[in-house]
Amino acid sequence: MSDRPPTPLLDRIAIPADLRGLPQSDLRQLADELRLETISAVGTTGGHLGSGLGVVELTTAIHYVFDTPRDRLVWDVGHQCYPHKILTGRRDRIRTLRQGGGLSGFTRRSESEYDPFGAAHSSTSISAALGFAVANKLSGASGKAIAVIGDGAMSAGMAYEAMNNAQAAGNRLVVILNDNDMSIAP
Repeated sequence: MSDRPPTPLLDRIAIPADLRGLPQSDLRQLADELRLETISAVGTTGGHLGSGLGVVELTTAIHYVFDTPRDRLVWDVGHQCYPHKILTGRRDRIRTLRQGGGLSGFTRRSESEYDPFGAAHSSTSISAALGFAVANKLSGASGKAIAVIGDGAMSAGMAYEAMNNAQAAGNRLVVILNDNDMSIAP
């Protein structure tokens, strides 16, 4: 379609394994193209634009560094996940976002193996990721659990309760604080 931005590098990425095959020097361009694709898709379907744009580089970096889906990525606020959906095999359906029969506006386990936890709203990511990390530790399975949590979500007691228990995961839990001083909007 002519309303879609040109994204020659993003066009080569079907799943995160493809992304991990790129040289680091291409990641800036990929993030720029991912941002354009996110804007175009949300412009078509509606949705939470700012929160997704705020994690484009972070999403690119996480899928580049970690071995998703073996490493389980848990988004604290599901509407941050639009760029994640594009990079995890759902780009061809991203313009069905929040439409009847289309992609969910949040992470959804039935949509993708890259969505291990169905997140909608905030403060559950650390406890969910902690559960995955402890399960890996107890079973001897490899892999990490990554929680992405925003500064606004860190104000909830559930996040602190999970952090109080994080030691149980050993080195299998990674918590990424997206400290952007915005909560959900400026």
